[in-house]
Amino acid sequence: MGSRRKARECALQMLFAADVAGTLVDELVRSYWAELGEQDLEEPAREFATRLVTGTLAHLQELDERIRSRAEHWRISRMAVVDRNILRLAVYEFTYETTPRTVSINEALEIARRFSTYEATQFINGILDAIKRDLDKEQPQETVGTEDADELPPDNNERTASTA
Repeated sequence: MGSRRKARECALQMLFAADVAGTLVDELVRSYWAELGEQDLEEPAREFATRLVTGTLAHLQELDERIRSRAEHWRISRMAVVDRNILRLAVYEFTYETTPRTVSINEALEIARRFSTYEATQFINGILDAIKRDLDKEQPQETVGTEDADELPPDNNERTASTA
């Protein structure tokens, strides 16, 4: 498994903890890396995971609104905790990171396959694909991203997502 995928999984675990326990972000990140985090994860991957978590939590209302707009007949609070945090993480990455959106979808689906159900994978794919289309109209990928480029090279397994 590539270091970026592992970083995303760590970010998901922290988002899950924040969602369930309501822990403040600084305490959450500190305690995660001190007690639960992958000890052998390289520093750039840790920084990527931390950036994903802090960014997602900082933009939570905006991300949830985007998800809500495409999750017909589903309230965010009724979604499984894992599924809603996979969605939040991917939509944050779509909006604020330089990762190609199709790669973010693929990564979200791979993580969902590991931590959720087959049905959830289809649900997540449908919502993310719709949000990607919306964002592609609003902000073509070339103009999206932060000033800092990702420090980590892309994983060998990062490829375009398939639609289900």
